[in-house]
Amino acid sequence: MFQLPATLPVTFTDSQGPWRPVHSPSDGQLLTKVQEATDSDVSLLLRETAAAQTAVSSLRPYERAQILRTVAQRLREREREFSFIIASEGGKPLRDALVEARRAAATLELCAEEALRLEGDVIPMERTPAGKDHIAFTLRDPIGAVLAISAFNHPLNLIAHQVGCAVGAGCAVVLKPAPATPICAAKLRELFLEAGFPVAGLRVVNTEVRRVQTLAADPCFGYVSFIGSARVGWDLRKLLAPGTRLSLEHGGHAPAIVRGDADLDQAVAALLKGAFYHAGQVCISTQAVFVHESLMAPFVEKFRRAAEGLIVGPALNEETDVGPLIRPAEVDRLRRWIDEAISAGAVLVSGNRVSGGQGQYLAPTILRDVPRSAQLMTEEAFGPVVCVNSYVDEDELLDWINRSEYVFEAALFTRDLTRALQIARCISTMTFVINNHTAFRVDQMPFGGHKKSGLGMGGVRFAMEEMTRLKQIIIKL
Repeated sequence: MFQLPATLPVTFTDSQGPWRPVHSPSDGQLLTKVQEATDSDVSLLLRETAAAQTAVSSLRPYERAQILRTVAQRLREREREFSFIIASEGGKPLRDALVEARRAAATLELCAEEALRLEGDVIPMERTPAGKDHIAFTLRDPIGAVLAISAFNHPLNLIAHQVGCAVGAGCAVVLKPAPATPICAAKLRELFLEAGFPVAGLRVVNTEVRRVQTLAADPCFGYVSFIGSARVGWDLRKLLAPGTRLSLEHGGHAPAIVRGDADLDQAVAALLKGAFYHAGQVCISTQAVFVHESLMAPFVEKFRRAAEGLIVGPALNEETDVGPLIRPAEVDRLRRWIDEAISAGAVLVSGNRVSGGQGQYLAPTILRDVPRSAQLMTEEAFGPVVCVNSYVDEDELLDWINRSEYVFEAALFTRDLTRALQIARCISTMTFVINNHTAFRVDQMPFGGHKKSGLGMGGVRFAMEEMTRLKQIIIKL
């Protein structure tokens, strides 16, 4: 068994900040203690980060790429240790945590590749008379220091995206991990320092919301990357200094449509993962499934049997399929939403059972015939609950989906590729997946939401471009 660090002290000063316990969501066990940054710590952090940006931006692309490759290699060598940390602090089942550790290493390798591909363009100046005898071209410069505020549900791979892209672009980073999952962040920083990245170029800060807002508002940062709730993210946007770029990655109630010609077994298997992977605590987790009325009865029965076969339990158990929610309070919230839907006419098909000494586990829950006005149909559940409704009029359903305030991913199951592509052109989601679940993602693809679901674009190349700015150079011949 790997040994977790007993404490995670502030990394940039002899802080006098208070210590906060970090507990396992699986059983409430004390994992470590985190030292919180104080006001004076934050002031020092801002000064050091501004100075560090000069050192980081002077690293050439091949040097940044080498650092990223070295970190990726060391992460691969220690993937089981990191998967143990992911499961311990985040509650993700161990086999899924191992997949995340491997993905994080691959993400850093992608960042290394893109660090070598950042390029500008030659501008054809003589397309107009005013440009006669001029040559112009563009370069990409680092945008400045990056403040990365991360989430608990992928405590290693999300920060691999945020930190890896920033390093590849030539930016110093201040990383604020989720309060529940600070250990992966601290351990990943160690790997970057071992690989030769400047000490002050990557800081990890644990502190309260008020001080995070102070950081976000400082002009030291050219870019703020936020992954978390829409309410917090959109409020954060109001605080930024003029010129600071922002990316927001929130979530939604990702819908999936099962047409009458769909492969039923394929749809059930995919949606089982899309709905219940990491206990539904994924920003693009499948939350609403719309099944053509001709398949509704067999789909619900197959889906119910499959969901009831999932094993709910502690994240470190090898056989666990569905782990705990990050806090028991989240179980309580979901139970209220479920009760509200049932009171409004929804039918409980399966689940809605709570277990664990702290009530931290919620069995995979399926509801059918859920009114579209229920919170489970209009807000992000972020838990192992899925609504299954029948439909007849496909155009009316698409119109309803397009009116949603949350626009991230949607999925369609069908054998009719022509119709699938017609729907892809008219649906308003940023990503549309055909014959797979909404939570499907590979780390090189563009990733982001519209409306309340987010702002800006993730995915390695796309995020790295946003963390740079174009500089134009003009030469008079």
